[in-house]
Amino acid sequence: MKTLDAKCILEAALMCAQQPMSMHDMQLLFGQELSLSDVRLLLNDLQQDWSQRGVELVQLASGWRFQSRAEMRPYLDRLYPEKPPRYARATLETLAIIAYRQPVTRGDIEDIRGVTVNSLTIKQLEDRGWIEAIGHRDTVGRPALLATTRQFLDDLGLASLDQLPLLGDSVTAMDGLDRAMASTPELNWSETAVSVEVEIAVSNMESKEST
Repeated sequence: MKTLDAKCILEAALMCAQQPMSMHDMQLLFGQELSLSDVRLLLNDLQQDWSQRGVELVQLASGWRFQSRAEMRPYLDRLYPEKPPRYARATLETLAIIAYRQPVTRGDIEDIRGVTVNSLTIKQLEDRGWIEAIGHRDTVGRPALLATTRQFLDDLGLASLDQLPLLGDSVTAMDGLDRAMASTPELNWSETAVSVEVEIAVSNMESKEST
């Protein structure tokens, strides 16, 4: 198969896909004609082809997809003026703690925030597909260990947790989260930001554990 033909096929599949496409799914397009390394080369070529356009090809936790660039958001919002869901500060703080400290129990979250975690807050994050229980801590009551999901990373536009802003500087982390969330309507933390106090608490807890 000619490279140009293969790239056109892959481009069309990515443009029409409703969800991020995994490497396995992309290889299925070509049967045994192309290897995974061949597909990766095509993806790199496509990224270059779209590098100067309003749409970009990005790698997320669950696969690859085309999406509008962050700088296009103010213009696209004029076509879709509906406001995205708003989440309470307690919900976003809980999500931030889980993202940075995972896996954590409700007790861990309560220790950091200093208040009881509402069961509805956890359920809301689970229903949205952003967190899930991945096991239980071997202690009294065997509390569930909570962690973020691939859906959370996809919605945030990240390929892995390593791309979250570092907590060493809480202000830098806040700025990084704001930039990441600004292009994701459903996770708009630039309007309802995670409090700096929570990030400082998480950072302090990590420092204590390392000593």
